[in-house]
Amino acid sequence: MGVEITVEGLTKSFGSQTVWRDVSFTLPEGEISALLGPSGTGKSVFLKCVIGLLKPERGRVLINGTDIMRCSKRELYEIRKLFGVLFQDGALFGSVSIYDNVAFPLREHTNKTEAEIRQIVFEKLELTGLAGSENKLPGEVSGGMRKRAGLARSLVLDPEIILCDEPDSGLDPVRTAYLSQLLIDLNAQIDATILVVTHNIHIARTLPDNLGMLFTGDLVTFGPREVLLTSEEPVVEQFLNGRRLGPIGMSEEKDVETMEEEAAFIAAGHHHGGTEDIDGIIPQIRPTPGLPERKGERRRIERVMAMLHTLPENAQEAIIEGLSDQDRAQFRRGGRAALVGAGAGLSSGV
Repeated sequence: MGVEITVEGLTKSFGSQTVWRDVSFTLPEGEISALLGPSGTGKSVFLKCVIGLLKPERGRVLINGTDIMRCSKRELYEIRKLFGVLFQDGALFGSVSIYDNVAFPLREHTNKTEAEIRQIVFEKLELTGLAGSENKLPGEVSGGMRKRAGLARSLVLDPEIILCDEPDSGLDPVRTAYLSQLLIDLNAQIDATILVVTHNIHIARTLPDNLGMLFTGDLVTFGPREVLLTSEEPVVEQFLNGRRLGPIGMSEEKDVETMEEEAAFIAAGHHHGGTEDIDGIIPQIRPTPGLPERKGERRRIERVMAMLHTLPENAQEAIIEGLSDQDRAQFRRGGRAALVGAGAGLSSGV
């Protein structure tokens, strides 16, 4: 099962430029979370801090109770074994086969025999839909296959945490949809904690259990997917609907004068640009039929129902609407306690 990651007061700067400040949230164990934000908001920098590749000026990152900002090099080495990382470009060695790319962590960090390595590699290639492509070079396969090869390599040490940095980078919408389904299926099978960094709106709406957003150096919000997907916060609405008009500018936050001009533009009846607003919440992707139920989903339902009264009204309504008919009726009869008590049998898209 995946492990919980707690981030407390994290602040990171490069010289005089603050990337983000006082970021605090918890990634629930075994669930899929996504961190959103416009380009240049430090999402990839955040991933590097979580794994200990960059050191922030302030704050803590707790993994299994250990603060990786202050632990010894040996402790950090052991904690990093919990991680599997899918980089933007797959980060494959171009001169060796997909098989050898996937086998590399096992040869580098374990004492397994080649026979044992072969069994593990083929298992992960099968899991990521790459069986039969093991002898090809990265340059001989599509971008989507390179992404899956990178994912297979991230899985060979059986990580409890998987970090995905812009998994849709360089992929068309169809391949992105396949990769999203693969991440859901992996979560169902191995129950890992998964954090996806992305600015892809469709991934944000359909993949994660939890959503957070970085903007102008701050964490706008983090919580159950319904909180962001029903948010009336202008920056969240603009981002999730792909609008041109709103607080987010081409390279930074817009000034007050620009915002007032845009408000007058919309008030005059002009279209705001971008996609049409999407009413309601698009259902979360489900595991492929025949795979196990996601354990993280069961835990999520219990956790979210227990905190339901603390969430905005729109999010509460969306969560209840996402329950199955039977679970919704049970909730209305007995409230949160009755539904949480029956958590193991829930089958909603919450």
